[in-house]
Amino acid sequence: QVQLVESGGGLVQTGGSLSLSCTTSGRAISASAMGWFRQAPGKEREFVAVISSNLNTYYRTLYADSARGRFTISRDNARNTVSLQMNSLKPEETAVYYCAADWDSGYGATPTRVSAYDDWGQGTQVTVSS
Repeated sequence: QVQLVESGGGLVQTGGSLSLSCTTSGRAISASAMGWFRQAPGKEREFVAVISSNLNTYYRTLYADSARGRFTISRDNARNTVSLQMNSLKPEETAVYYCAADWDSGYGATPTRVSAYDDWGQGTQVTVSS
């Protein structure tokens, strides 16, 4: 049984940083695209960042416009883990953050649609105080 577990959420002040981690068990993530999404109360789940499976010697990454330049996604296939470093956080980024796996993404793909992903974690709360 595949399980994704996020950690690292919490309360931070405006301008602060948090590092989220997602560890997968039950299946290796090496051939999958791994994404981060977030969902604020009363809003739809939205794309934050994605990292592709291995393209020879590098990975492709893609960010939402709101995250580009402040967030960094990375992966450690040996540990079956994907991380999201978030800097300069804003109150409007308060949400539950989810990681997700697209097992059939293909090499180098960076899917951004919620429907593209097969498995999801339970989420971790990030609260940014003003």
